[in-house]
Amino acid sequence: MGMSAIEIKDLTKQFGSLKAVDGISLLIPEGEVFGLLGPNGAGKTTTIKMLSTTLKISSGTAVVNGFDVKSQPSQVRKSIGIVFQDPAIDIELTGKENLDFHARMYGMSGNERTKRIKDVLAMVDLSDKADLLVKTYSGGMKRRLEIARGLMHYPKVLFLDEPTLGLDAQTRRAIWEHIQRITKQEKITIILTTHYMEEADFLCKQVAIIDKGKILTTGTPKQLKTSLGSDIIMLKTGKGKALASLLSKQKWVAKAKVSDGHVHISLKDGETRIPAIMKMAEKKNIPVLSVELHKPTLEDVFIRFTGRTIREEADAKQMLRMQARMRGMR
Repeated sequence: MGMSAIEIKDLTKQFGSLKAVDGISLLIPEGEVFGLLGPNGAGKTTTIKMLSTTLKISSGTAVVNGFDVKSQPSQVRKSIGIVFQDPAIDIELTGKENLDFHARMYGMSGNERTKRIKDVLAMVDLSDKADLLVKTYSGGMKRRLEIARGLMHYPKVLFLDEPTLGLDAQTRRAIWEHIQRITKQEKITIILTTHYMEEADFLCKQVAIIDKGKILTTGTPKQLKTSLGSDIIMLKTGKGKALASLLSKQKWVAKAKVSDGHVHISLKDGETRIPAIMKMAEKKNIPVLSVELHKPTLEDVFIRFTGRTIREEADAKQMLRMQARMRGMR
């Protein structure tokens, strides 16, 4: 292996005064699932749109499968598959007809089309549903058909933008397993955007955490989690700031910060430190309402780099939207 499927240098996308993607650089190796992890509006979809030539690059360079996105867009398009968040399948056609239509657009011959349709439907477990109209499919089946469609023309790189958005946990899990199998079977590179921590953890060999158009950190999920100093203790208290500043003075505390109404402490050997923490809080009359200990997750990595949870980010956006709506009603 050792080759890069994608090379990005100082990639920027500007919409007026807003930098949706702010000078990101990445090397994505061939043959693995690479995750862009971040909240909505972080710049993930914008990045994928630039890499897939559907959105013009403001500045910087991107090379996909050895082709320059700016100067060789048609070669890039031929060698990639894309599954965007918005469905691009025709629900009035059957699964098979959708795939056949896509293959014709790529100029595949009749025999090749028939064989490939059979193969990709088997890959996503839809062989028995090939002749049903897509409008009878469940949400998970439609998403699997989209993935099959993205694979029809033997792409070297497949972009999956939030592939399990809006699906229930069980369906999501099934799609993860399909994605894993496809990567191995097709020897393909998959670039996946997600704001689901467990999705990135389960699927991705490497993850880049992206927020406000910038890449904050990159590594394997394991590297990112162990970089936090092993354990996280979460304490609920009415005096979060006081407790956090008290704890950050301790040598054995790697970091203490207040987020989401809790004090998050990163430290080694968490379970052995809880009694000492409780004693210190009691001494300073800081009531501790609950204590949780857990091994670091990618959510904790996100909190470390941004000071907030991805959920808080989503809630804040929702709130702004509602306020704007209310203003509009006045």
